[in-house]
Amino acid sequence: MRITTITNWAYGITVVLTVLSAAAFILSARSATQERQAVEQHLLLNSMGEELALGAEETTDEARLYVMRGDARHLDAFTVDEGEERRRDTAINALRNLGIPDGELQIVEQVATNAEALDKVEETAVASYTGGNQAGARETLFGPEHERTQTALLNAVTQFRSLASARTEAAVRSAQARSDLWADVAKVMLALTAAIFLAVLYFILRRRVALPLVRMTGIVNRLANQDYTVEVPNDRRGDEIGEMNDAIQVFRENGLERNRLDAERKRDLQTKDLILQMMHRLQACYAQNELAEVVALFVPQIFPGIAGCLYTMNESRSALSEVSRWLDPAHTEPSFPASACWGLRRGRPHVSHVADNDISCQHLDESGVPGLCVPLTALGEAIGLLYFEDRTKDATAVDAPQLYLELIAENIGLAIANLQLRDKLTSLAVRDALTGLFNRRSLDEALNTLHRDQSARTVVCMMIDIDHFKRFNDEFGHDAGDEVLRHVAQIVSDTVGGAGTAYRFGGEELTVIATDIADEEGFRLAEKLRTGVFTTPFSYRGRIVGPLSISVGVASSPISGPTTTLINRADGALLKAKLSGRNQTVAAFAMGAQEALKRG
Repeated sequence: MRITTITNWAYGITVVLTVLSAAAFILSARSATQERQAVEQHLLLNSMGEELALGAEETTDEARLYVMRGDARHLDAFTVDEGEERRRDTAINALRNLGIPDGELQIVEQVATNAEALDKVEETAVASYTGGNQAGARETLFGPEHERTQTALLNAVTQFRSLASARTEAAVRSAQARSDLWADVAKVMLALTAAIFLAVLYFILRRRVALPLVRMTGIVNRLANQDYTVEVPNDRRGDEIGEMNDAIQVFRENGLERNRLDAERKRDLQTKDLILQMMHRLQACYAQNELAEVVALFVPQIFPGIAGCLYTMNESRSALSEVSRWLDPAHTEPSFPASACWGLRRGRPHVSHVADNDISCQHLDESGVPGLCVPLTALGEAIGLLYFEDRTKDATAVDAPQLYLELIAENIGLAIANLQLRDKLTSLAVRDALTGLFNRRSLDEALNTLHRDQSARTVVCMMIDIDHFKRFNDEFGHDAGDEVLRHVAQIVSDTVGGAGTAYRFGGEELTVIATDIADEEGFRLAEKLRTGVFTTPFSYRGRIVGPLSISVGVASSPISGPTTTLINRADGALLKAKLSGRNQTVAAFAMGAQEALKRG
């Protein structure tokens, strides 16, 4: 019940009880007045009855004394008493006018009749005594008639006094009882009023208003300080305090929601900032290994606690290989065919192992850990895959914002495509399109770099020419000549390995530059190249062609000459090898005890 309703009811009941107690006090006062009047009437009637009895006895005594003694003063007293009879008559008339009950009024009338009869007997006796008949006067006053009349009068007076006393005493008791009753009622009403007032003070003001307000004051102060962790008690009262409690609860929930939205906004801004930072660094990458490091660094920050991998396609677009990982994903393969991923098949993000409501990718194991595959595309072609793994099995990765996933995947895909395109352009700029070796321009840049190098590095240059190359072109066609070039270039590249760098100088001529090796080691490497080409069979269109052979000229710097003449000296040695019958290695530097010309 609402506090205002309770207060109004308490106020109304208090007013009613106050009115009733006032009425009870009024009735009690009126009953007290009636009691006082009853007492006064009782005293009045009692005094009047006593006066009637005494008056009759005094008059009779004076008359008797006069006839017995003959003393005039008794006659005078009797005469005075006769005057008193008029006062008695006045009292009787007053009793008649008091409105006494009929029974008492009849007795009063009887008293009056008996008094008149007694007065006549006494007056007759006094007159007889005055006339000289003393014996007759005494006989009359002391005779039976006088005695009977006087007794009747006194009995009537006694009866009247008895009836009047009984009636007035009953009236007094009744008035006193009513006065006490109404006084008790008034006291009860006042006690109820006080009890209601105290109940309102305790239960309403203290328990339902003061205490909740004190408790809410602390809660409101904490909410004002934006401490929304405070617990608001669940008060289901339907009064104003309950409504205030509900309002505070709503305010707290709004504050929590606002904090949640602020936290989400901050996380969103942080996520956008991380994505922007990642984009900037992706754009600054020069190689795919750098891109892989950037992805492995920033993606865990954007999606905390979620493991994952970055895969890239091979050139044939048939398989994917892992290039980076973060937080150790354990339920996907490091490499797999492109057809094993439903995300790549569909060209859109695909979720595996969530509620078993969709097919799972084949590159995942049967552990049931939720996984999310986001394909990387560029220019309409799939070039890689982002894989997210949620090992908590609550599908947090699945709930990642789709917009951010698409944005990240799009930027990583574009970055990978740009790097691949840059690698292709770089390869086209520095490599020979037919053999895959570095081209003449790259060779010139390498020699210029070595020339500018002020350190005392040793450089060995090998000029290689394929023997009788024109014969292959004429006999088998230019396609066969191209195959020969690719075959020899592959053998040279594999043999040199990390010891040097192979270049296509032009036509059928190749060049190898090796640094930080001795002349003898360089010569041995050249012989290894020549022997490798000669001993490796070459087949074209299903039949063995050959054998193939090469001539090699070797020169070195700086001991045998400057770097600027390195190519010319190696080319001169090559010419000597070709003039000496081909399939030979000739060195343009002193070999010590070893011959400068070695035949195959």
